[in-house]
Amino acid sequence: MSQFPSAGFFRRFASLIYDGLVVIAFAMLTTVIYLLIIQGFISAGILTIGAHPDVSAYIQASPTLYTIRAVLLVLVAILFYAYFWTKSGQTIGMRAWRLKVQTHSGELLPWSTALSRSICALCGLGNLFVLVDFKKKRALQDLLCKTEVIVLTKEENKKVYNSLD
Repeated sequence: MSQFPSAGFFRRFASLIYDGLVVIAFAMLTTVIYLLIIQGFISAGILTIGAHPDVSAYIQASPTLYTIRAVLLVLVAILFYAYFWTKSGQTIGMRAWRLKVQTHSGELLPWSTALSRSICALCGLGNLFVLVDFKKKRALQDLLCKTEVIVLTKEENKKVYNSLD
């Protein structure tokens, strides 16, 4: 176990709000790129828009295109968290709140664990388990993936941040 205290619910929630804004921005960018790709297919004659007034309405009406867009948006969120957890153990929001996710031995998460943890988090709802696990302050994703979220000191947080240079 870590020498640092476990992160409580409210610190995790605040971090999730920060990260949510970043994920929304990535989702918007992904949506714009997806719309441009579909528009390119329409312009090339590969797809036909039919009676739909625009590309967005066409995607909404097509179960296949709608599902592809939904899967892309979920992948953006999963990959956002997994990337940061494997690179430094901290997302942008976690850095602001001095949180770090790691294995019980203090190592960065491997990609497989980071992807699993991101899926197990259930869009942040897994953090509600922290309210029940008073003693160890573990979220559902921490239990399932054998990870922990710790609160770093200001000095340790700077060390993690500076190691990325």
